[in-house]
Amino acid sequence: MKVEFIDGKSAYKIFSKVAADVYKGNKFFKATESSVEKLLLNSDSAFNSHSIIKKFVLSDANNLVARFALIHDFRLPEYIQVSFFEAQPALGNIFDLIKNEIYHHFPKVRKVVVGLNGHLNYGAGILLNHFDEAPLFGLPYNPDYYSEYFKDLHCRKMFTFRFSMEVYQAWAQSYSVQRELKGLKLRFMNKRNIKEESAIYTQLNNQSFLQHPYWANRDNQEDLDLFYPFRFLLDNENLIFAEVDDRPVGFFLWYPDFNQLVDSQRDLNVFDLIKYRFGKSIDSFRFTEIGIIPEYQRSPVALALINKSLPTLLEKGYKYCEGGFIFEENLASIAFVKRILQRCYGKEPEVYRKFATFEKNI
Repeated sequence: MKVEFIDGKSAYKIFSKVAADVYKGNKFFKATESSVEKLLLNSDSAFNSHSIIKKFVLSDANNLVARFALIHDFRLPEYIQVSFFEAQPALGNIFDLIKNEIYHHFPKVRKVVVGLNGHLNYGAGILLNHFDEAPLFGLPYNPDYYSEYFKDLHCRKMFTFRFSMEVYQAWAQSYSVQRELKGLKLRFMNKRNIKEESAIYTQLNNQSFLQHPYWANRDNQEDLDLFYPFRFLLDNENLIFAEVDDRPVGFFLWYPDFNQLVDSQRDLNVFDLIKYRFGKSIDSFRFTEIGIIPEYQRSPVALALINKSLPTLLEKGYKYCEGGFIFEENLASIAFVKRILQRCYGKEPEVYRKFATFEKNI
């Protein structure tokens, strides 16, 4: 096999063709993350201002059989990221070929992570199970053989939990028996002031996730770039802020499983928006992200945010929630989720989807 660095106007078209070939005929794959991929790989986004991104394809004879991007984010300087990986099956030791390109293009960096797509907010993880169902919007999907290509690397697993709306309702209402927090107020975002609201979201992210694996601080414009493609699908209720004495201390981001609007391998479009706004049924939502600044992480803020979301979720008629995406070493978050869900279920909840990133010092 031959590895080729691709650049110029036609590079992204070549790069995207590999994915189209890999997923041809796969009824579970959704291309709803392509807008995020294009944001990083085919535009001058805010993220590009502090990173180097190089695209590669692998060919066997005249056939394109794999692709990957190498990303060096100066805010996560110890890692080279192997991102947006796609490949046909049974290609042998692909990682050695990738490693050679890292040595050539980034000779001073000796730590590699496979499966991180620029930043945690853009996407992370290679799917390890549930290959026979469509992914929830915003979660990775890939064929079942991808992890085999990186089996000799250190594996860092992530998990989600899936549960019924009855359980979510019990979880949210458990706030009513928690202690009160003086000065706590909860509010939905105001999309009319999206720049200001996004700046608060960015600030809280940067304060809340400093100790999270692979975290790198964000700029306001980066999160605006990320929200932009989905601005017409999001409602004020999808982002909830917690304030104590008018100071932002936490947020909760959730959104519907927009993948249920798409019945083929394409990104969301205006017709999906129309279907959604005219009542197209979606039965699941994603508990996407909850961030609390350190001094309030053991306070009632998290459960208060969850409780605030409940009336909207009940009105929308969702049947299921899936959330988590928690690294296995994040014991505090796993314990929090399990403790609350066990109280609601009456038994310890089981992990639903599993993902992994893969690391190696080279």
